[in-house]
Amino acid sequence: MEERLKEAPCGFISIDQSGCINEVNNRFLTWMGYQEEEVVGKHMETLFTKVNRMFIHTYFFPTIQLHNSVEEFYINLTNSAGESIPVLLNARRYVHDGVPVIDCLFIQMKQRIDYELELRSLQKTTEKAYRDREEAFAQLEKVYVEIARKQGEILEMNNELLKLSNTDKLTNISNRRFFQEELERHIDRYRKERIVFSLLMVDIDYFKKVNDTYGHLAGDSVLVQLAGLLAQEIGPEDRVARLGGEEFVIILPETNAEEALKLAVKLNKAVENANWEIIDRLTVSIGASTFSESDTEVTIVNCADQALYRAKENGRNCSIHYQEIG
Repeated sequence: MEERLKEAPCGFISIDQSGCINEVNNRFLTWMGYQEEEVVGKHMETLFTKVNRMFIHTYFFPTIQLHNSVEEFYINLTNSAGESIPVLLNARRYVHDGVPVIDCLFIQMKQRIDYELELRSLQKTTEKAYRDREEAFAQLEKVYVEIARKQGEILEMNNELLKLSNTDKLTNISNRRFFQEELERHIDRYRKERIVFSLLMVDIDYFKKVNDTYGHLAGDSVLVQLAGLLAQEIGPEDRVARLGGEEFVIILPETNAEEALKLAVKLNKAVENANWEIIDRLTVSIGASTFSESDTEVTIVNCADQALYRAKENGRNCSIHYQEIG
């Protein structure tokens, strides 16, 4: 298995046609609390709850056989402690060296479920406020002041909903959704006004070692501190967001390739020289890309990601612009 896949921020297993596991990456083992030798060679159904094993045989395998892929299959795994782990499963079948294999990608759903429950709770509160407002209109002479107060509450709740939907729960900076909206806005601005912008893809070096050495709570603390440092070091018009795991992205409006790389190098030094609260030292690798006429929202991100990968190959704790490798 390639090193990048083995250390990917999502779970991965590769199975044969019968469902036996051939390969598994480190993130999946960490989630599930298993050692590699406890998983490889076993049938994938042993990783699922009893109820969900039926769906593996009645839906997953028939769909793979018919369409060669399964997309966003919601199912529950069982970890080594017997706990249920909700995940989204995406899978694809293909032939490798003449042998059919099925690659399975798992994305944990716990944070998403918690987030949706929180949104639903706020939505219910908002709906109740609207009902209260309608009742107040029925008694205009008595409750006109109360109506104004309720409207203020609704506005505050809507602002909170908007903030919650665009904010990463752990680091309190912008999330992937906000980044996607901002990226689309800057691309539209480029198409209309030809105002260039750049991206920086930032990834913590050897973050798994931080979690393994100091624990996941310490890892979360490092993510929070790094998010604050990045936000402090960038310009007032720049926007930093957490894509997930230990990966962050920064949108740099009105910034060309040279300026983007200069800021990236500055961030490398700021992170390396920072006084970390829990660990002795931390570094990051950064990939930069600058939007051009031929780019799309997909290619600009892919270019930054390729540059980041090259930075990792070059020894980490450095920055590479896609123009240097493209």
